[in-house]
Amino acid sequence: DVQLQASGGGLVQAGGSLRLSCAAFGFTFDDYHIGWFRQAPRKEREWVSDFSNSDRRTYYADSVKGRFTISSDTISSAGAKNTVYLQMNSLKPEDTAVYYCAAVPVGSYFRPQDVEYWGQGTLVTVSS
Repeated sequence: DVQLQASGGGLVQAGGSLRLSCAAFGFTFDDYHIGWFRQAPRKEREWVSDFSNSDRRTYYADSVKGRFTISSDTISSAGAKNTVYLQMNSLKPEDTAVYYCAAVPVGSYFRPQDVEYWGQGTLVTVSS
């Protein structure tokens, strides 16, 4: 059974840090880019960052570059738990959103319409 389980959201003051986790079960990790989107109230869902386990490359939106870091713990490939983390530092009020982890097949763009698996959202609230 394929699952992405996101956790780690919460309330933090501006300038603070949070770490989000996305545990992936039930699919071959190397066949996917795993990453994060976010959606703020009354805004479109936007891409934040993604990670390719096959070539270990990372990608970031300009709005989070230098502040967020994506990484992964890969225990094994198909059938085992693999976890992707999003370390968020120097948080700003405009980072407030529901964050969604997602899996996109390798070879596709990391866009909402290309997502094959979604995790549930985790709310990040940054107070000023």
